[in-house]
Amino acid sequence: MVSFTLNAKSVSVDADPSAPLLWVIREHVGLTGTKYGCGAGLCGACTVHLNGKAVRACQTQVSEVANKAVVTIEGLSTNSSHPLQKAWVALEVPQCGYCQSGQIMKAAELLATNKRPSRAQIVEHMDGNICRCGTYHKIIAAVEQASREG
Repeated sequence: MVSFTLNAKSVSVDADPSAPLLWVIREHVGLTGTKYGCGAGLCGACTVHLNGKAVRACQTQVSEVANKAVVTIEGLSTNSSHPLQKAWVALEVPQCGYCQSGQIMKAAELLATNKRPSRAQIVEHMDGNICRCGTYHKIIAAVEQASREG
């Protein structure tokens, strides 16, 4: 059994300690907002927060989160009221939407430490989270908008 805090709730899962956190979140806990993208830590679709730091859940073993705090897109806010979620909707960021939970979680890490990032800081921080639809200009605009409203 591995015990950790998931979205402010204590959970214990009976999973292989080497199992990727992504699959534990999806298959053992039943939260499906965190997406499988590449499985190699290259795209960012599976981004979650581990003790406030953005990590790739496909590359994080569940044993690594024991007694730590994990936040998924479902835990960012209970009613989609986080400034990033509101900006994503207002600016109609997603096309297919598949990468968006990872994009939002990566952006939330930035805004938690830098309330008013410059455009260059946003671009640098978001580098590595891939959007195959190419909505990068809208992603940057949404992070800028959220930083003004947050």
